[in-house]
Amino acid sequence: MTPSGVILYGPPGSGKDTITAELSCLRPEFTLFRRLKAGSGRTTGYRLTTASHIEELAQAGELLYRNARYGAEYAIDRAEIASLISASRIPVLHMGQIAGASAVVAFPLHWVRVLLWCPLEVTQTRSVGRGDKDVEARLKVWHETREDLLAHSTDPWTLTIRTDQLCPAESAVAINDALTSGAVAEPWNIRELVG
Repeated sequence: MTPSGVILYGPPGSGKDTITAELSCLRPEFTLFRRLKAGSGRTTGYRLTTASHIEELAQAGELLYRNARYGAEYAIDRAEIASLISASRIPVLHMGQIAGASAVVAFPLHWVRVLLWCPLEVTQTRSVGRGDKDVEARLKVWHETREDLLAHSTDPWTLTIRTDQLCPAESAVAINDALTSGAVAEPWNIRELVG
């Protein structure tokens, strides 16, 4: 079977962490790709490093993507994806920018590109419910994600999932089915999805 990876793209609160946990329950090969992070804020799910280390990797051509958000810098490195594949894992990458989702597919895997979506009020409810201290910043990012999608409305997706309508376990099954069937990405009606 061709090595595969999953890209979960969506606004804050769209369920990336929860669905990743469900994927891992479904099949232990599904493994969260822990991005490099330099800066303050959440530490869970990241490999903490320094901005200078990220810059060194960038200069060496070892990064697929880097970005700044929430006052921190993040990076996706080739070596960590290769390490997961070597261990017979299926990397699950969380993305908040379409540019990042597009850059990652340069790594030669069968990528399942999943667009997770939820309305603004769902993002707010979930963010408050989990105790985020930066709810307003996350709501701002929700709007930025919507604009990002509208600006790239012809970009292909393997699946689009409304996480306020499909539970995490069902979402995980749909993603696994897309992966095992070799489903390919295709354009979707993004304007209809995001309103």
